[in-house]
Amino acid sequence: MVARSLRAERGPLRRIGTAGVWLLVAFNVGVLGWLLVAALREHTAIFRDPWGLDSLGQFGNFVRAWSDSDFGRAAGNTALVAVGASVVVVLISAPASYALAKTRTRLSGMMAVLFAVGIGIPTQVIVIPLFALMQDAGLVNSLTGLFVLYVALSVPFTVFLLTGFFGSLPDEVEEAAAIDGAGAVRTFAQIVLPLARNGLLTAFLLNLVGLWNETFVALVFVQDSAKQTLALSLLGFLQTQQYSGADYGALFAGVAILVVPMLLLYLWLGRRIIEGMTVGAVK
Repeated sequence: MVARSLRAERGPLRRIGTAGVWLLVAFNVGVLGWLLVAALREHTAIFRDPWGLDSLGQFGNFVRAWSDSDFGRAAGNTALVAVGASVVVVLISAPASYALAKTRTRLSGMMAVLFAVGIGIPTQVIVIPLFALMQDAGLVNSLTGLFVLYVALSVPFTVFLLTGFFGSLPDEVEEAAAIDGAGAVRTFAQIVLPLARNGLLTAFLLNLVGLWNETFVALVFVQDSAKQTLALSLLGFLQTQQYSGADYGALFAGVAILVVPMLLLYLWLGRRIIEGMTVGAVK
């Protein structure tokens, strides 16, 4: 009786929540669609009729955005730093998270809390001591320095995320491996990691999307235009447009160049993220 009344009460709330989610999805899809359409229109047509489809097919906007803002070099820098840092972050965080999740002691609990606290510290608060530290190490205005910063700033969130995921894996799998004579390292490498593929993929994707679009740290620590990331190149392109006459078609094309790769990657890998890899692992 109680369960039936609870279901009756949650019914309208669930429908309202579902409607709100779909409205948010529709809004975001609409904004993305308008951005892509505007990126293929002439500058004057966008202002004359923002919702129109006339002058569609101006692929030269992408050519101007790519060449005028040096997006080619920036895309290579971003791919090198963001992809590399995301891989290294997962490689570092996975064993640390596994140890924290499976070592149920007071010390491991305190360390997990410290990682959680690290997530809540804004980068803006520590940017000055970070700059002084990186300058002493000779890593300012360097892709290597940016790579190190991205790894260091991403580890707390990734460890916190993966600790919860490793903690949800069944202990029976490790117990069966121990009975078969497998040590901790072998169990982690050959059994736990394959089961944790969806969690590792989620951590990699979230880090990659965040680092691909990251602007603040790169803006502070990179000054050389040859070492800029895509976000910095887009920002510089916007500033150039303000002085040389705005070309919003090319500007929207630049935004599309920044956004679309991560969107396609998410659409490709999103299905794999939700696949359950532990189903059938314990018989």
